[in-house]
Amino acid sequence: QVQLVESGGGSVQAGGSLNLSCKAYGIDFSSCGMAWSRGEARELFATIGADGVTGYGDSVKGRFTISRDNPKNTLYLQMNSLTTDDTALYRCVAVCTGLYYGPGIQVTVSS
Repeated sequence: QVQLVESGGGSVQAGGSLNLSCKAYGIDFSSCGMAWSRGEARELFATIGADGVTGYGDSVKGRFTISRDNPKNTLYLQMNSLTTDDTALYRCVAVCTGLYYGPGIQVTVSS
């Protein structure tokens, strides 16, 4: 059974930082593309391939960093210079033989 469990969310003031983690179970993590999505539209704003190649949406480029630790089956998202526009439910995404989403974790940025 595939399970993605996010952690590290919470509330922070604008300009602050947060680091999200996603622990994956039930998938061949090192072979999967991984990503972070946010909001109801589930915008994929940060991606990392099985080969480690990363991609970012314009809204987060230069502020957010996606990374992965394959031996730990864990995906990370370092978020810096947060703004109120970054307030959303953040979900971990795995692209393997299927497409899987975590339940999400709330990030709230206050001014």
